[in-house]
Amino acid sequence: MNSVAWEAARSVCSRVLLAGGLAVIGACGKPVEAPQTGVYRASLELPGGEAPFRLEVARENGRFALYLVNATERTRVDNVTLADGELSAVFPGYENTLRATMYRDRLEGNVTLIKDASKEQVIPFRAKRNQTYRFYKDAVTDNADFAGRWEMTLTSDGKSSPAVAIFEQQHDRITGTVMTPTGDHRFLEGQAHGDEAQLSTFAGGLAYLYKLKVDANGELEGDMWQGLASHSKVRAHRNDDATLDGKGPSTELQDQSSRFDFTFKDLNGNEVSLHDPKFRDKVVVVTLGGSWCPNCHDEAEFLVPFYREYQPKGVEIIALMFERHGEFERAASAVGNYRKDLGIEFTTLIAGVSDTDEASKALPALTGIYGYPTTIVVDRAGTVRDIHVGFSGPATGKHYEEYVSEFRALIDELLAEPAASAVSG
Repeated sequence: MNSVAWEAARSVCSRVLLAGGLAVIGACGKPVEAPQTGVYRASLELPGGEAPFRLEVARENGRFALYLVNATERTRVDNVTLADGELSAVFPGYENTLRATMYRDRLEGNVTLIKDASKEQVIPFRAKRNQTYRFYKDAVTDNADFAGRWEMTLTSDGKSSPAVAIFEQQHDRITGTVMTPTGDHRFLEGQAHGDEAQLSTFAGGLAYLYKLKVDANGELEGDMWQGLASHSKVRAHRNDDATLDGKGPSTELQDQSSRFDFTFKDLNGNEVSLHDPKFRDKVVVVTLGGSWCPNCHDEAEFLVPFYREYQPKGVEIIALMFERHGEFERAASAVGNYRKDLGIEFTTLIAGVSDTDEASKALPALTGIYGYPTTIVVDRAGTVRDIHVGFSGPATGKHYEEYVSEFRALIDELLAEPAASAVSG
């Protein structure tokens, strides 16, 4: 076990001893060589408190694997190593990592998230075996009703943005998501406790924590934290017709009469352009994203089987990757692992850094890049036919299904149109 992990573990034990006195001497114990398999209550310590998730430790084919469970989502982590009493894991498709000291019935350590400009955000992590509650050990039967569709406003640093929350509730258990104009907060799970509720999620990418309360008017108020640095005040009221249509940023072509084009390097450093022969007379889906972006993971998991089905019909996909690193080699390494873990076969190019202002400069033909992913559909003649900001992932239920249906219909329509070479011939 390295010195950093040992000091962290010793600090935890010291706090336990101070709180509980001599009766708990020996409770912390010594690190062990392997974790016990089974179910753990894991949590990340955010500024607003614990953001818990269910962690399952399994031994499969002689190796350890982790499962991060939030509502109906199970994220398998198979890049797990053990050494000197410490468990290390790399979350699939990300550069984010877990390092934890292993004890008889718990894990103690940190999750490290890679942020803009290669900065590291280190979040305290702990997990306790055989604890299955989410937030509250003692369930309450008389709880407020949080189920339904809520028109929500998130306010941070004096700026407000619209959102729509969709919650389902069974007794004290709440699941659902929060949709924003640039993506959703994925699979949230939590508990109601009287007129209060807490929800959280972590699947290797971003960590979210919501603390909500129903006020005297039946409206929601509270707070949302994303990681260590992002905090928003929350207000919401019920609205079965709540929508984000027309409320989000819009990306368009600067000049509608100009041809959309770009040239960026692939992972081997070779320049690739939209006007290359490979893409001529094809319907091309250009998606702007990054390996660090959870909504981009959701979109990629849809596009991987879609590409296998539609590539023979005349569709190509180009992912323009805006990464956390300005150095090409580090960005290419991150994208290479993203491709491998998600099974991506379509073209991926290193387009720049994740900062949206810098990304907008990399594609001056567009009015701006406001969120990831942004998806641009180009027809066989090279004309942009659709630009869509954000992605409604599987956590959004019918919204995801509607998007997939509409996207397929658009691609089928464009495939039915004649190729540019056929028209000119």
